[in-house]
Parts: sequence; C-alpha cells; structure tokens
Amino acid sequence: MTSASTHAAPQSLHEEVATRLRELIYSGEVPPGSFIDEPALCTRMAISRTPLREALKVLTAEGLMRHEPRRGCFVNEVTERDLDEIFPVIALLEGRCAYEAAARVSDADLRALDGLHQRLRDCAQAGHIAAYYEANHVIHEAIIELADNRWLAQVIADLRKILRLSRQQSLRVEGRMEQSLSEHMAVFAALQARDGSGAEAAMRTHLLRQREALRELSRQQPRGLLS
Repeated sequence: MTSASTHAAPQSLHEEVATRLRELIYSGEVPPGSFIDEPALCTRMAISRTPLREALKVLTAEGLMRHEPRRGCFVNEVTERDLDEIFPVIALLEGRCAYEAAARVSDADLRALDGLHQRLRDCAQAGHIAAYYEANHVIHEAIIELADNRWLAQVIADLRKILRLSRQQSLRVEGRMEQSLSEHMAVFAALQARDGSGAEAAMRTHLLRQREALRELSRQQPRGLLS
C-alpha cells in the first residue's frame, strides 16, 4: 500500500508489560474472568509492582480488564450483549474506511488487493480456517491503511482488542467461510469501481453478518458467557 512508513518509538517498561499481558490474554493462557495475581506475575516477568500496575491501568482503560475495589484486577468477559453493541459500531467504522479507501485507491493498490483476495480464495477453497483468518485480517488492515484516517484506525484497533476476548470463531458455522469470501469480493468489486457508497455498504454487511454467524454459533453451543 502507499502510505509512508514510520519508525515506532521504543516501548517503556510498562508498555512492554502491557504487551506481554495482552498476549497472555489473547492466547488463552490468562482466560476471561481470571484474577490477576500481581505477586505471581511480578515474579514470572521479573519486574517490580510499579510497571505491572501501570500496565494494568492501560489494559483497564482499553477494556481488557476491570478493577474491583478491595478485590483487584480481573480479565474482562465478553457477553452476547457486548457483541450486539460492538458489532454495529465497528461495522459503521470499517464501512467508513471502505468509503474513504475507494476515493484514494490507486491502480497499484488494486493490484496488491487482487493478490490478497486470491490468497483469501485459496484459503477458502482449501478449507484452512486459520489461514483464512490471517488473510482476512491482512485485507481489513490494507483497507484501513488505504483510508488513511488515523482516528478511524485508532478506534477500530481499540474495539478489536475487546472482540478478541470472545475467542469465538464465526467460520466454524457451516457455510460461513464461503459467505465471508463472497462478502469480501463484493467490497473489492466496489473498490475497483471506486464506488465509495457501495464499498461502505458491502463492508457493513460483511461485519454485521459476522455477528449473525457468532450468534448462530452461540445457539449451537450455548455457554452463557463467551470464551
């Protein structure tokens, strides 16, 4: 894609700790609902209490954790209501990204996107869910980058952190991968036509149908809170 590259500033110690904690949460090693044992984490990470507590403040502000008075910090849990509230918002935001990307996309960008979508098709045809998720993520990131709107990118990134807590995989629903591929191709066709409104509508449909698939998955595997 065409945006200029920038060099990331070095992370402070508490930012490094926050990054490590996110990885533990997203990997499931510290699952939703878990109590954060501060002394044990300090020993495990070979750090003092100060950077850990600063990191916990960061993750609490992001919504990944919650602090309960006189009890401590816990990893947040994502409920069906959370998903019902978040998906319409992220659909609006990513839809707007697609709209803005359509106004900026170049022929070179479209060629790059064509390669990414071919990869997505290959993953779908092979039935490789993990590889499909990776290719899907790269496409979403490419469209966000093309939109070149740092405010949209920042809010979307924050919401995605929360969604990752659910750890549910919509592609486990029968037929969802093929449906998802069709939705992506509709977004791509609109981008090729430089049709901002069409790209926006197609992206919103894609995200809202992902929520529908997660709801169906929840019906198939009723579990109360998602995990």
